[in-house]
Amino acid sequence: MSDPSSTRSSGPADDEDREVDAIVRSGPRGAIAVAGVSTAIVIALWFAFYFFIFVPRGVIQ
Repeated sequence: MSDPSSTRSSGPADDEDREVDAIVRSGPRGAIAVAGVSTAIVIALWFAFYFFIFVPRGVIQ
């Protein structure tokens, strides 16, 4: 039996596969950045509501 990798021709598809493999190996940096920014926005909004709405109202008696 022949090795399937030896029958594969080198061409544009192989170059694209190598580029995709390099991108996948580098990891999900963009997704982590988007998740971090969105988490920071949610926390900032929570503090804004807390300090500008709940604290000025005072203690409920």
